[in-house]
Amino acid sequence: MKNLSDKNSDIECPHKNKKPEGGFVVCQDCGLILEEYLDFEVPRNKQAQLDYERHVKIKEMKTRQDPVLKQKYDKIQLLEKWYRDYETSFTEQKRTMELLKLHDINITTLQFLQIKKRYLTFNRKHRKSYQNMVIIFLTIIWLVIKDTTILRVEKYISILKKLGHRVNKKMLNNAMERVARTENQWKKFKTENDIEEEIKNRIKILFQKDLNNISFAMVKDYINDKSEYEKLKVAMQLLADKFLNQISYENLKNLNYKAFTAGLIYYIGQTLDKDKRKIFTQSLIEETTSFSSTTIRKKYNMLKEILGTPQEQAIS
Repeated sequence: MKNLSDKNSDIECPHKNKKPEGGFVVCQDCGLILEEYLDFEVPRNKQAQLDYERHVKIKEMKTRQDPVLKQKYDKIQLLEKWYRDYETSFTEQKRTMELLKLHDINITTLQFLQIKKRYLTFNRKHRKSYQNMVIIFLTIIWLVIKDTTILRVEKYISILKKLGHRVNKKMLNNAMERVARTENQWKKFKTENDIEEEIKNRIKILFQKDLNNISFAMVKDYINDKSEYEKLKVAMQLLADKFLNQISYENLKNLNYKAFTAGLIYYIGQTLDKDKRKIFTQSLIEETTSFSSTTIRKKYNMLKEILGTPQEQAIS
């Protein structure tokens, strides 16, 4: 048995509150590793986990004794809480997303709910080691936001490193493949209603993002007040939700969702009154979504077949 106590630490802490943790005797007051009793043979994968835990314990001990590293240590401690209970209130994960907002990574309410559902499902059904689940969580965030952000993956990774996460591009790519592979397996057991809900939520997020890309400066010739324009965009999002509820899974399952969303913006623009109808032209939507007028028109005609003409849906 190897004694790892430090004489200088003994002066500051008597180490009376000792407790065995993962093959070590650890002082619960100062975090110092006092003894090691790994004198038995363990399976290779278990040994790797114990080595990782030992590394964490040593890092914790050094951090508690070094005030300069205390701030980073506090961030890393938050991650430990995720692994203790996957059926949490999602408080710690939500806090990480709040930190991402400080770096201009904005996550909408719909995206937050999607991230939470995917992560907790993955954690419940396929949980491995704590450090892997942290990477999975950060990967799910990227999978949800990547279609609605101009941020490059390299920048996302650099932001994660600033927040204290040990991640690189290879780790993120491997995790994305694993999430995609695992979720594809689960789809075999999903109902059509589950898949339909996921598709419609994805379209709603894209609709909001594409609509926000049409700035007030681009439409000020047709609408004078910026607050009025913001109210109009909210009304259009409510209409998108209403129309999607009328569209069946059969009409959605093989769609290019981004092209469909561009056509949906044009269709809803044509339901507005005569003056506002001039705002959302095919050329404007083409400019902000990068889809051609031909593609936008095709999706518009598809929506006319499903929902009827925009005039039949008209609002003031």
